[in-house]
Amino acid sequence: MVLSLISAIGLGLGKIRFFGVSLGVTFIFFAGILAGHMGISIDPQMLNYAESFGLIIFVYALGLQVGPGFFSSFRAGGVQLNLLALGVVLIGTLMTVLGSYGLHIPLPDMVGILCGATTNTPALGAAQQTLKQMNMDTATPALGCAVAYPMGVIGVILGILLIRKFFAKPHDLVCTEKENANKPFVAVFQVHNPGVFNKNIREIAALSTFKFVISRLWRDGHVSIPTSETVIQQGDRLLVITSEKRASSLTVLFGEQEQKDWNSEDIDWNAIDNQLVSQRIVITRPELNGKKLGSLHLRNTFGINISRVYRSGVELLATADLTLQMGDRLTVVGEEAAVRNVSQVLGNAVKDLEAPNLVAVFVGIVLGLALGAVPFAIPGVSMPVKLGLAGGPIVVGILIGTFGPRLHMVTYTTRSANLMLRSLGLSLYLACLGLDAGEHFFDTIFRPEGLLWIGVGSVLTIVPVLIMGVIAFRWLKIDFGTTAGMLCGSMANPMALTYANDTVTGDTPSVSYATVYPLCMFLRVIIAQLMLMLLI
Repeated sequence: MVLSLISAIGLGLGKIRFFGVSLGVTFIFFAGILAGHMGISIDPQMLNYAESFGLIIFVYALGLQVGPGFFSSFRAGGVQLNLLALGVVLIGTLMTVLGSYGLHIPLPDMVGILCGATTNTPALGAAQQTLKQMNMDTATPALGCAVAYPMGVIGVILGILLIRKFFAKPHDLVCTEKENANKPFVAVFQVHNPGVFNKNIREIAALSTFKFVISRLWRDGHVSIPTSETVIQQGDRLLVITSEKRASSLTVLFGEQEQKDWNSEDIDWNAIDNQLVSQRIVITRPELNGKKLGSLHLRNTFGINISRVYRSGVELLATADLTLQMGDRLTVVGEEAAVRNVSQVLGNAVKDLEAPNLVAVFVGIVLGLALGAVPFAIPGVSMPVKLGLAGGPIVVGILIGTFGPRLHMVTYTTRSANLMLRSLGLSLYLACLGLDAGEHFFDTIFRPEGLLWIGVGSVLTIVPVLIMGVIAFRWLKIDFGTTAGMLCGSMANPMALTYANDTVTGDTPSVSYATVYPLCMFLRVIIAQLMLMLLI
């Protein structure tokens, strides 16, 4: 009853916006602090269990969510953004260590202040688990986090505001969304190149160094679905899906590109010709999870073509070596009867996706806790390092989210189901954390020591943001929206992201936030443990 009441009050008050910013679920933390200050308490063993259970559920679900994009975030422009975000993390870590020695603040307290300054409760949970392994007090880091947390929220917004005030011009706040260079691009080509006359598609594909899909072939007024054995003749019209940067190369390969724009969202593909239909089919059969698209032989078996695949809002080119996942939406082109048969093969039962797949959750938690309990010996460290209750589940969650489908493990959960798990776990953890820290919170904050902690937390928040923000925006010439999103993601601060999205037109802050968030969240959880183990 106590934990539920704290969570309900915190969630209710968290919807209130102060200067356009709301704390959301994190207000539960402060509701717990207030309850603890008022003398409300629960059984210590129950408090410890609920806190640990909530943390495990939260970090594992978080790992599952960020897993699919964790390794792909290092590609292309994501490398630069992740390096900049890594700079924010390392500057804050270095300042924490130097501040501990220079200001004579115990390192556990300083780590707690860092967790509050970066609004990173999973890192605090990891630090507390490490201190428990070392038989040290875990209360003061929670107090440090609570004291520094409010400025952690405001400080990132203040840093972005200062960069905008002194460095940004009005046109910097208008961001045009960048096109994905590998986004599928549709074009129609007329075959006029004698080099491909009377060659089948497999032979033509061998002449190219990149991948493309021929969806339709028009010849003498008739339309057909080409296979790898279809022979191309002079005057054929080909509907091809590739990337936009390859269109000029295909023009050289086939002969001529028609000028009509085939990439408009309002194109009615079923009205292009009355012999074929285009339908989006959802993969819901578990046995297809992790299989290569080419291994299904759908084109030769049913006489259909798959041109594009939609996954988590991203459009992918339907190549033969693409690994399929539950929930993928395939654009299938062919005769109506053939498309209907393919629909039965792939599943297309959307209701099946709504059923929760709890096996992946419980198996992942078991593996995560097992990994967290494995000791890793580090030269020069007296005691072995363990990932603990926070580090183990988030690592396993990332790995399962990334590689689970390749091992034919169904890891698909709807976004709402994942959000429910994370919110439930985080609510439990924050309620317990606040209740535990509340008894001594106000005594601490009104002492000179508490004022020092607030000042230190403010510096740990603002200085790394300003340094890397100026480097990214002024030196590297990265646009303001992308820079702001990178800074919010490196500090794991969704409240500041809301401010950035309200400030900048376009979706660039959210994209860069999602690019750097997985790596920074993982690093902060691990670094919080390593600092305590290596430096105490």
